Amino acid sequence: MTLESAIAELQRTLRGSRTTSNWRLTARTQLAAVLDALSDERFASWDGWLAARSGASDRERLQLIGRIQALGSGLLDRLDTERVAGEVKRLLLDVEHYRQKMHDLVYDSVS
Repeated sequence: MTLESAIAELQRTLRGSRTTSNWRLTARTQLAAVLDALSDERFASWDGWLAARSGASDRERLQLIGRIQALGSGLLDRLDTERVAGEVKRLLLDVEHYRQKMHDLVYDSVS
């Protein structure tokens, strides 16, 4: 699954009803899909003027992976689904910013 499709699936889960008993399990499953997509996303390190940006992006990706793992590990134990949804939304926003930075980096490498 690509990062874009994993993000879209998680957004769809977040927009859905949080009253169902399996919402936390569904959210955790979708969060794991985002984690897998981020873990699989590897770019060759760029030389020259893009090296610093690519290194910073890789560090940001590793931080996002750590945050997703931390949030996902305790997701099933938490009962306040509104608060959990807020935390997942904030994390998802950061993942989307990372994805945009990577698109910009790829665009700059081509031009």
